[in-house]
Amino acid sequence: MADYILVVQLDIPNELEDDFNRAYDEEHVPNLLNVSGVHGCDRYKLEDSTDEGMARYAAVYHIDSPDIPDSPEWREWADKEGEWVSKIRPNYSNRTRSIFRKI
Repeated sequence: MADYILVVQLDIPNELEDDFNRAYDEEHVPNLLNVSGVHGCDRYKLEDSTDEGMARYAAVYHIDSPDIPDSPEWREWADKEGEWVSKIRPNYSNRTRSIFRKI
């Protein structure tokens, strides 16, 4: 099991939700699973929060090191041409990225 998780949260316009979910599941996550030290990704959609500004979507990546998301290998796979880069990335907002260490 990985010692760290990377949590990425973001919003997407309602009209792009179907494309977003398809591209995330069929393109973006499979690409990032090629990165050394990435063991999986679980995705979530917000149901309830006390934070009115909380992003609606979250992805939790299981990673071996906090350096992985800033690595050239991660960038290479995250930037692979496709719908994620051309259609989804330019339209998401409210994006945050956090790394947690298992205790």
